[in-house]
Amino acid sequence: MADSNRMLAVLTRSISPELARTLDLAGYSWKAIGSMLEASDAESDDGWAGVIIDADDDLESAWSFLRTLRKQYADPTPTLVLVGGSQLPELEHRDDLFDDFCLAPFHPAELEARLRHLLHAEVEVQSADLVEYGDLALNLETYQASIGGKPLDMTYMEYELLKFLAQNPGKVFTREILLSRVWGYEYYGGARTVDVHVRRLRAKLGEQHAGLIQTVRSVGYRFGQSRWDS
Repeated sequence: MADSNRMLAVLTRSISPELARTLDLAGYSWKAIGSMLEASDAESDDGWAGVIIDADDDLESAWSFLRTLRKQYADPTPTLVLVGGSQLPELEHRDDLFDDFCLAPFHPAELEARLRHLLHAEVEVQSADLVEYGDLALNLETYQASIGGKPLDMTYMEYELLKFLAQNPGKVFTREILLSRVWGYEYYGGARTVDVHVRRLRAKLGEQHAGLIQTVRSVGYRFGQSRWDS
């Protein structure tokens, strides 16, 4: 159940019944807003728990809102952007403006999982189910990953993709297979969404470990040793 003391802001012209139902069933308190001014006026003393931006109809306004949001807060509010499949290429050069995205029309279970990951609180566990490969460790209980003990800040689907690859080292997977195995259903973004997630994962792994995810020309991707490993 979501934290009832803090509210999600949903930037949208008109919130869809599907989005409202998903948030309600997941236990989130939320408020639909139409502008940055409305967001500031409606914000509680504790601030927004997170912001969902429905950019499917007006992507440029969404970017403008996000730029203002990032400038206004020294500690940026967690943000998730809902976009249409044709808008996916627009995300590639704006990684600094949002924390995660979900393609519309969305699957309620995926959106809820992404929000849960985006808004999760730090927790300690006595024993954890781990996937480890060299310096990389993925905690299957807390959805957290680290390199050499340093936490990695990843979205839900970045984590899921890295987990799948790390659990199958040395195997080559096409983009279509990765979509099927990681996303689990026919994904509106197509194979390009795999490339976007791989690019973001490599950036977060850092130069020393980016080579863990190798491109196999004309085929897909393989998880293996980085160029710095002996």
